[in-house]
Amino acid sequence: MDLRRPTRLPLTAALILALSLAACAKKQEEAAIPAIPPTELAAIDTPPPAYPAEAECDSEGGTTVLRVTIDKDGVPAQVAQAQSSGHAALDKAALEAVRTWTFRAATRNGQPVTHTITVPVTFPPVLEKPTRCFAQGG
Repeated sequence: MDLRRPTRLPLTAALILALSLAACAKKQEEAAIPAIPPTELAAIDTPPPAYPAEAECDSEGGTTVLRVTIDKDGVPAQVAQAQSSGHAALDKAALEAVRTWTFRAATRNGQPVTHTITVPVTFPPVLEKPTRCFAQGG
């Protein structure tokens, strides 16, 4: 080792120590800021669909599964059929009803976010047909 040449080790060590301390201080500051917990999507108004008259009179039933994207305002931005009930009238009624639903948007870091959910809409078969189903010509 050459004693005439000054060593850079203490300067390098001091620089590393200073940077480490600065990083620790920043982490402590970040930890002091309270995190805003996320909230989940919540249904506000989800009225059931009207049972289509023709399906009701034919005692049709089934479950339509919909893929629904809820925007930041809590309204369905996109509603698409993921699975059919097997009856076009029931599928159409489910799509129309879900498009009118309202939600409280999910949040992340205190900000509303778009969220996609899968919604089953079930139409139980009608056990007792309405009187109108027995009218002449109907």
